[in-house]
Amino acid sequence: MNVARLAWRTLRREWHLVELRTLAASLVLAVIALGVVATLSTRIERGILASAAELIGGDLGVSAPAPLPDSLLASARADHLAATRGATFRSVSFVGDRSQLLDVLATDGAYPLRGTLEIRDAQGGQRVAHGPARGQVYLDHRALTGLGIRTGQTLQIGGRDLVVSGELLRQPDGGELFALAPRAVMNLDDATEAGLLSVGSRARHRLLVSGPQGAVATWRTEAEQIKLPQGGEWITPEKVQERMRTAFDRASSFLRLTALLSALLAGVAIALAAARYARRKAGEVALLRALGTPRRRVAALLVTTLAALALPAAALGMAIALALAQGAWYFARQLFDNIPTTLPLGPAFAAAAMGLAVLAGFALPPLVRLAEVPPVAVFRESMQRRVRRFDVLYLVPLVTAIALVWVQADSAKLAGILAVSLAGVAVVAALLSALLLVIARRVAPGAHPALRLGLAALARRRGLSLVQATALSLGLCALLLLAVIAPSLLDGWRRELPTDTPNWFALNLQDDQREAFTHALDSLGATKANMMPLAVGKLTAINGKPIDSIAFANDDARDNADRQLRLSWSTDLPPSNRVVAGQWPGAKPAQAEVSVDTSWRDRYQLKLGDTLSFEVGEGTLDARVSSVRQVDWSSFRVNFFLMLDPAHARELPHTWLTSFYLPRGRGDALAKVSRDFGNLSLIDVDALLDRVRDIVDRVGGAVRWVLGFSLLAGALVLAAALAASAQERRKEAALLRTLGATRNQLRAAAACEFALLGLVAGLTAALGATGAGIWLGNAVFRIEGFVPPLWPLVGAAALAAFVVMIIGLYGTRRVLRTSPMALLREG
Repeated sequence: MNVARLAWRTLRREWHLVELRTLAASLVLAVIALGVVATLSTRIERGILASAAELIGGDLGVSAPAPLPDSLLASARADHLAATRGATFRSVSFVGDRSQLLDVLATDGAYPLRGTLEIRDAQGGQRVAHGPARGQVYLDHRALTGLGIRTGQTLQIGGRDLVVSGELLRQPDGGELFALAPRAVMNLDDATEAGLLSVGSRARHRLLVSGPQGAVATWRTEAEQIKLPQGGEWITPEKVQERMRTAFDRASSFLRLTALLSALLAGVAIALAAARYARRKAGEVALLRALGTPRRRVAALLVTTLAALALPAAALGMAIALALAQGAWYFARQLFDNIPTTLPLGPAFAAAAMGLAVLAGFALPPLVRLAEVPPVAVFRESMQRRVRRFDVLYLVPLVTAIALVWVQADSAKLAGILAVSLAGVAVVAALLSALLLVIARRVAPGAHPALRLGLAALARRRGLSLVQATALSLGLCALLLLAVIAPSLLDGWRRELPTDTPNWFALNLQDDQREAFTHALDSLGATKANMMPLAVGKLTAINGKPIDSIAFANDDARDNADRQLRLSWSTDLPPSNRVVAGQWPGAKPAQAEVSVDTSWRDRYQLKLGDTLSFEVGEGTLDARVSSVRQVDWSSFRVNFFLMLDPAHARELPHTWLTSFYLPRGRGDALAKVSRDFGNLSLIDVDALLDRVRDIVDRVGGAVRWVLGFSLLAGALVLAAALAASAQERRKEAALLRTLGATRNQLRAAAACEFALLGLVAGLTAALGATGAGIWLGNAVFRIEGFVPPLWPLVGAAALAAFVVMIIGLYGTRRVLRTSPMALLREG
């Protein structure tokens, strides 16, 4: 017997069966949902990295507090990569008797390799430039104002006279919105000859490269074999623009959640259809066994038939997924200023493999068990249904579901929440169904005839009733998560960035300017103004031990300890902060107190009660760690790692940092106001806000796309679950029709049966979706105070009962129209 040929003939002969078509459709939908999201996520990830590369000035880089080995540059050139060298440091500039501390970038003429360096020349024209020539320097507006000079004039840095050849308008800055000191860009050779990069300087040297993705990856592999100076680190796009990164991480979680739920829906439909197909095939398998076919040959035939169905379905799903992903990219690519990325094929193949794994995990167990049907089952039907108390195959669908959740979620927290929530739904559904069956036995004798027949049917098919209720509950819970919870989560995300979110920041405001600047903002119609003090200091000791003598666990802690710190204070806890340990500093504590961000606590291994020593201006301050805060850095609010208590901090030398909302179109009026406050630096973040809002809108669109496939998968789950008892219901209807039951009586009984199933499934699904939604909103998406909408869930539960009843009645129409004799002959 040629197994492959027989499997193909069997598939052609049985293709009209609903079970096989359900298996194929479920697999196609699973591959489409997983493939579209995986392909889009990969392309979006590449787009993020390409966009972020513009923020660092190259595709990849390396930096260190000492000169980098020449072999790094030689290796980059050997790999045909563009490269630029540079160094960052702080230096004081002089013009006459005026001085100004500057954040200086010394670089060569190739900078930047990615992104834009934009300047305004002496004639007032704006142009794109590269690193300045020797003897020239670019200064930003704050530096020009602080030194009291204009473009074309001369200043001195490191004892060298340099001509200001342009006002610095824009540069790749690593995504840093706020610079503590004014910025300058000078020539690398000038800085070297002036001794600004000599041994002992606090300069940080860097090398940036750009080129084809494969060549950059090769260079990194080669560079990792070269020993870097102590404190050396990679400069990667992944480390920049945390505000945007958080937005994309949320978007990725949303997409993965929707794809995962769609795949699980398809898996439930596959399991139900496979179980029904296995029951239908039991007689045929028993006949093959009676004719002497070995168990292995029977098992091979069943598996080959399933493979002949699965491979074309997976290929079709993969092709549709790639086509849909390509079409969707034309919309999503606008997020990255039309940065081109090729269509990745890997995610689609991975989705097809995952779909096949889902099919194998959910469909193989009932089919493989068919091989154990004894030959005598040809004569005794009861022998077909003999099952063992325990079979390891029963664990395969469970392991497959857990593996699918774990792999697709890409987050232990998301995977855990979904696994626990769906397991809870299954347990509650089974318990409620068992309770319903117990009640059915007691209530049925005195109930209305139609209700009595419906309750009796549920109780008679106890096992199938439990399976149907559990499958319906899982399917409806997944649908509610997609149709109600996901849009509600997106609305919560949108509400975090309302239209009047502060879109401008003003730095370096002095005490005597606060009132006048507030009046100026009021005259422009600005709202949501919030002023926070800003002091610049340096961490000098932890628990009395000097920073220089502490052996930190990582170079990142050492590097950050050498940098200047932004300190602030406030009587009330800022809106985007949450105290997770300790207490917020009181009004007048006896000792100075400081509240630290969780990342600072982890970086320096701090605990409540530790003492941090700061040098601020010419004074020092010892502050006790009184609380630890969880800061939402994705919000567009002014946030600080360190916040002091106002009683001890207000006398520190400080300026003010102001955030406010200014309606669009009034930027020119604000520029005129800024001329009256020459020391101010204004930062417009409208572009970032628009981009995050655009991400939310596009994620919403993507969720709706996947929701369409999910609804189809949900319909398959309903159809497969309700069809699971079709064979038994057909025989019962024939018997009842023979005994005199009318069509209307049978229709009413079926309506009661399906309505009760739908009520149990809808109630369980609504409870499960509510719990999972609250858990996801607060733990994964970090939407503070998220509560799912109650009435849509209640309405969905009621609608579910009605839909299950309608679909169930629709499925019984053929039974009711057929004569009892024909039904008995079929049976």
